[in-house]
Amino acid sequence: MFDVVIVSDDKTKNVYYLSSNSMKFKKGDVVIFESDNGILLGRIVCENYSEKKENLILPLSKVIRVATKDDLKNHNKNVNNANEALVEAKKIEKKMNLGMNFIDSYYYFDRSQLVFLFLSDSRVDFRELAKKLAAKYKTRIELRQVGVRDKAKRIGGLGPCGLFLCCNSFLTDFNSVSINMAKNQMLALNPSKINGICGRLLCCLGYENDTYTELKKDFPKIGLVADTPMGMGKVVSLDIFKRTYSVDLKEKGIVSISLDEVK
Repeated sequence: MFDVVIVSDDKTKNVYYLSSNSMKFKKGDVVIFESDNGILLGRIVCENYSEKKENLILPLSKVIRVATKDDLKNHNKNVNNANEALVEAKKIEKKMNLGMNFIDSYYYFDRSQLVFLFLSDSRVDFRELAKKLAAKYKTRIELRQVGVRDKAKRIGGLGPCGLFLCCNSFLTDFNSVSINMAKNQMLALNPSKINGICGRLLCCLGYENDTYTELKKDFPKIGLVADTPMGMGKVVSLDIFKRTYSVDLKEKGIVSISLDEVK
């Protein structure tokens, strides 16, 4: 068993499972920690707990320390410097006409790397731009092409439900969402209704999909001819919450059948 804490990087929204390094933390603590690419500042979202070896990807990176006042001051300086670098990168890119839409930038806490995130409709040869930025900022430069879902996650906003975007609030990964999920939940396939502000299918389509699949198991499929207590008819609609379905009977028209009565 390993003593583990879970840390979230406020900037990237990434979540890290880390060794506690024999220290005790509480939720909300701001800490300095190791990552695969450098040192980062983040916040404890799950305090110390024991986890089995087989559930972890080893070796674990570790928490270095609780952030001090000087650490927070340096972090704020990094944020300001990264914002200034973003403005400069946009100016250089515009002169080079590379077709890159920069959306964000950040320094690793130890300033070992400066990362720029951008959107582009095609692949970009940004090697010359990277050289110019590295020469100016004297650190390793990473230019990372991201998608529109990543942009929404970084920038945030309000979803059609009126709440803050899930991707910007609590989601750590983008799970696959398909049009079949919308069909399974009997939603109107109107892009304005089932697409998020990123233009992709709503992440929340996946939240209840398994429940709909389970609830629909006992129902006849729409379009099939079913044998009901009132005769044979074509199934035209389902109401899985009332546990009823509508059938078009030749002699009686459309009637509602209770699933419990059929059983």
